[in-house]
Amino acid sequence: MTWPRAFGEVVRSGLTIEETRLEPLLALRTAVGVAIVVGPTLWLVSPAYAASAALGAYSAGGATFQRTWRPRKVIALGAGAGLALSTFVGYLAAGRLVTFLPLLAVWAFAAGMAWAVGSTAGIVAATTVGSMLVTITLPTSVGRALEHAGVIALGGVAQAVLILLFPIRRWGAHCDALADALAAVADYARRLRHDPTAPFDPEPLMTARDAASVTPAQARTRPPVLHGPRGLAERIRPVVAALADPYVGAPAEGPGRDRARELLDAAADVLDAAARSIRRGTPAEVPPGSTDVLRVDEEHEVLEGPARQAAERLVELLGEALEIAGSGGGARGRTPTPHGPAGAQFLVRPTLLRLVPVVVRAIRRELRRDSPVFRHAVRLAAVATIGYLIAARLPLGHGYWAPIASVMVMRPDFHRTYARAVARLAGTLAGVALATGMVRALGPDAHVSAALAVVSAGLSYTLIRTGYAYSQCFTAAYVVFLLGMGGQAWEQTVPERVVLTLLGGALAMLAYVVFPAWETPRLPGRLADWLAANGRYAAAVLRNYAEPTQEHHTDMRRALLASREARAAWQEAYDRARQEPVRPRGLTSREAEEAQEALKGFGRAAMLMESHVPQADSRSGPEAERFAEALEADTAQAAVDVREHRNPDWGRVEEVLHAWEGAADGDRSPVVRRGAELQKRALEDLATAVSRTPLERDVGSAREEQRVRAAVAAEGDGSGTAHRGG
Repeated sequence: MTWPRAFGEVVRSGLTIEETRLEPLLALRTAVGVAIVVGPTLWLVSPAYAASAALGAYSAGGATFQRTWRPRKVIALGAGAGLALSTFVGYLAAGRLVTFLPLLAVWAFAAGMAWAVGSTAGIVAATTVGSMLVTITLPTSVGRALEHAGVIALGGVAQAVLILLFPIRRWGAHCDALADALAAVADYARRLRHDPTAPFDPEPLMTARDAASVTPAQARTRPPVLHGPRGLAERIRPVVAALADPYVGAPAEGPGRDRARELLDAAADVLDAAARSIRRGTPAEVPPGSTDVLRVDEEHEVLEGPARQAAERLVELLGEALEIAGSGGGARGRTPTPHGPAGAQFLVRPTLLRLVPVVVRAIRRELRRDSPVFRHAVRLAAVATIGYLIAARLPLGHGYWAPIASVMVMRPDFHRTYARAVARLAGTLAGVALATGMVRALGPDAHVSAALAVVSAGLSYTLIRTGYAYSQCFTAAYVVFLLGMGGQAWEQTVPERVVLTLLGGALAMLAYVVFPAWETPRLPGRLADWLAANGRYAAAVLRNYAEPTQEHHTDMRRALLASREARAAWQEAYDRARQEPVRPRGLTSREAEEAQEALKGFGRAAMLMESHVPQADSRSGPEAERFAEALEADTAQAAVDVREHRNPDWGRVEEVLHAWEGAADGDRSPVVRRGAELQKRALEDLATAVSRTPLERDVGSAREEQRVRAAVAAEGDGSGTAHRGG
């Protein structure tokens, strides 16, 4: 993608309104949290303290809107504590650049590395950098700095208390994640009626699993409905795929196909009813026609063989879903304290104290030069200090706005950084224009400005998930009203805010060009990781056929989760690479797309086999074990070949599959045999997608030699080569 086209996509993305469900009650509660600390502080103390209180309450409230599965009150308290600490430490180092700039650089670098833990940690950490830049201008002594830090922390406490006293859909996000997983499988079943090989995106199932991870305290209070339906969705997905597939399931035409379509439609109705029940917490009604379809008539059933087995299994699983759909009122109940090992009853999420070593390990893994998180942290530290120095020498007040704008728009990837920079400038222009008009109409009154700031905060919270530009509009107005509350005239604040925001956004954009973290060169590595993970998953499924034990079943589940994570990492890298103004390296756009489709087909074949894994008292012959070993070995070697731009080879797979054709157990396990053939076809498609012709290999080698000669020549004359594309 060229730079003009990439920038056009950036502008479009930054100004796009995202379709999402608004949460006005949450926004109202959070805005009240701002009001109850700003009002009394303004009335009893001073505008300066009211500004600190507003900073703590507003930032802590905004943190609770981030996508996280921990209790929102914990997030509010953590954000308030972080803001207070950065304020106090920043003041201790303020006054001399020789002490403050190193502190700012280290703090910003640590905030950037927080993205190793997750987006919520990264965003909250970035707000603490902004707090350090703003509030060091307010206190006049160490004692006052402690007071301001305490007031900021009080804002987080106020938000946490409101969340505790007025819970709004306490488990709503968790229920939504589970309902989305069931609804995704329902949509998949409907699409299979018309396209028997339709793809399935496992992201809703991954999100539901993430939401199901709870701390021991959460496990004691979560609703009973959150215990089992996620596993039900996991089990139904491969069954509906196996039923619909004409290669291992229902025939392509005739009464069998009609019966399969009826069952798939009924499955979609039942799963949708279960999803609505979980989302709303009320019993749901399933259409009577759907329940009639799920009755299997032993004498007149038209499906045979593996298709009939899949149909019977589907009816059994949907019976469990019908129980969920008919008892939605139980979602309001309580669960007993789990007994036995923690991992036996629920997926464990570490508590805050036990999270420390997890965070340390995550950060240590990212401390390498090619890590996008590490490069983001370096950019953040450099831009924060450079922006502070540049703004301090400009003839403008509130110079901290420039580095704050940079810190708040920067993200570890190109597209989001540039889109947020555009959105912040557009939102700031609209917000300051709106606030300026209101200040001119209503006059400079501290109490009026405080009230308008609270209203702006509420509107910002309301629109926080509809797009950064629209939320930033009211955030900019909120800041103008706060400064007006402190006695700042709009003639001073508005031009400064616009100019410094433009400067901060430009610095953020320039930093990514100078020190990028492009995903395009990493695509071969991401593809290789996905290929190897898929190979391990397929081999684990085959070993369940060869020897169906509990240990092999656990290995299969673990391999499936690893395969999903690798696929998600590939998808994220692929989506980012398509938006980058960088020439393809290693994989062209067409090759990447074809390789992606081939690996999806490979994983789908393993899923079809998983749906018919035999019971403990039934097993296939040794061919399944031999094919598993060949498949795992060939995919592991092919992953190395893809990374090093060599053509993959499937010699072991072809040899074992050829020997399997005459094996005595071929008719005893038709699903696994047909699944193996589908996997072989998918691997051949992958090889076709990524293989190079002799001419292409020669051209690639020649280009590599030219780059090496250029690098050696540059080192010889003392000049460094320009950094290109990360």
